[in-house]
Amino acid sequence: MRCISVLSALALTLVLTALPVAAESFSTAFPGQIETVPPEYRAGLEAMDLRQGKVTLEGGQAVLDVPADYYFLAPKDANFVLEKLWGNPPSDGTLGMIFPQGKSPLGDTWGIEIYFDDMGYVSDADAATMDYNAMLKQLQDEATAANAERTKAGYPAVSVTGWAAEPHYDAAGRKLFWAKAVHFEGDEADMLNYNIRALGRKGVLVVNFVASMDQLPQVEAAAPAVLNMISFTEGNRYSDYLPGVDTVAAVGIGGLIAGKVAAKAGLLILLLAFLKKGAVLVLLPLIWLKNKLFGRKPEA
Repeated sequence: MRCISVLSALALTLVLTALPVAAESFSTAFPGQIETVPPEYRAGLEAMDLRQGKVTLEGGQAVLDVPADYYFLAPKDANFVLEKLWGNPPSDGTLGMIFPQGKSPLGDTWGIEIYFDDMGYVSDADAATMDYNAMLKQLQDEATAANAERTKAGYPAVSVTGWAAEPHYDAAGRKLFWAKAVHFEGDEADMLNYNIRALGRKGVLVVNFVASMDQLPQVEAAAPAVLNMISFTEGNRYSDYLPGVDTVAAVGIGGLIAGKVAAKAGLLILLLAFLKKGAVLVLLPLIWLKNKLFGRKPEA
């Protein structure tokens, strides 16, 4: 009987540790903030679930282990932030967002959007031989060449001014990160495009920081913890790849950095990503919210 009791307790412990931990509601985490927003946004904020602990992402490809210094928003809540609060167009595929604990999406903070690109198994054979200076020049030339089309479509011209963090590939963990400094015509300062890619058997987990350039020290400090949060589930790991059976991606490490496959990695979408933080400045329904949060007077 004692043996059965011990085994039962062990099984219960394993089940409990595997479950995600719902940290708290938005109103508990950020008391008083819901009352500062227009009524049409309050229900969405009230419904938010700020999660920590083990979180299995939709689709079952990967798991996040979210520590106490951060919280996770599931796809429904993440889409509410991206589309309603930050003014982005609707987009399929968002698996969630990560924020630093104690920082609200309504405030001046960075956030991370996560999605999965099922491009297939990405060979990392080119990682050791990449010429990142040459790649930077290529990205700069491509941005310049595309500016005529962007301005014709009503978007400001874009230039890649340099690496904010030179690309680095962790061969053991099969994780890649890099950051670009990008400038939009008419803006005073560069914007930050900080990217993490985790390689799996069937594709790549895309982890994009949404942040301003002055938040680069915060993002760099957070990056190791974010890298450690990510793991693929059994059967979906890079090491689970079956040659001759699984799909192989059309690009390697260099192609991921250049954004040759995923449409979301294109500079036109980068523009939308950078507007996430500034969209409240141009969305009429949120002008009052911006003034309330940041204390700026509306323009005449």
